[in-house]
Amino acid sequence: MTRTALVTGAASGIGRAIALQLAKDGYNVAITDLSHQSELGSQVIKEIESLGSKGHFIVADASKRSEMFQAVEETSSKFNGFNTMINNAGIMTAEPLLSLDEKRIQKTMDINFNGVIWGIQAAAKEFEKLGHGGKIINACSFLGFNAFPFLGIYCASKFAVRGITQVAAKELASKKITVNAYCPGMVNTSMLANAGNDLSKELGLTPEQIVSTYTKSHITLGEIAQPEDIANLVSFLGDEKSNYITGQSIHVDGGIVF
Repeated sequence: MTRTALVTGAASGIGRAIALQLAKDGYNVAITDLSHQSELGSQVIKEIESLGSKGHFIVADASKRSEMFQAVEETSSKFNGFNTMINNAGIMTAEPLLSLDEKRIQKTMDINFNGVIWGIQAAAKEFEKLGHGGKIINACSFLGFNAFPFLGIYCASKFAVRGITQVAAKELASKKITVNAYCPGMVNTSMLANAGNDLSKELGLTPEQIVSTYTKSHITLGEIAQPEDIANLVSFLGDEKSNYITGQSIHVDGGIVF
């Protein structure tokens, strides 16, 4: 049976790496991202197809419930099947806790947390419609375990993802759906670069100094991750080799959290 996956927020970064790894694994792969990322998204589809798999780009906002349901339905219809959901979309900004306003909190939670819930709901509904179980894999973070100054709302959103992953695993087990999460550490992406720029204003260090200092003091393996390192874990979680694993938030952080 050909496997089909949907990866949200996959025009770049970790999402792109996941989409390409799943294509290498033989999946049909649909990806979503926002409209202004369409050019990058189309390029990812070309890369997927160059690997011998079928790809499809969908403009969709993970924070919108209706758009996540539509994306799942479109993926299933396009490829005549669907069995793997990767709730990858997310944002990160740095700001002191006492400065957070409603808009910043709401936007972060809408994408990082609500988007995961909508993806879980949409995938579970489609799996049930198709008459089989499936795999749901969520983007958590090492910051869903350890808080970091000035990243308060991001940390809160990832703590919440870890909790909802456990709840979903328990509620959906009877439907033969497993639910797990991947927890990256520091990854060489534009998200890390943007967060570094924000943190530099708060910490009085350059972004390069922040990354270097944290890497030396906290990462056991002594280097930050590449997106492909995260994709390798997702590849395993999507495979039948992980069928007896559910409710877990698994670190791929080079040894930050033990």
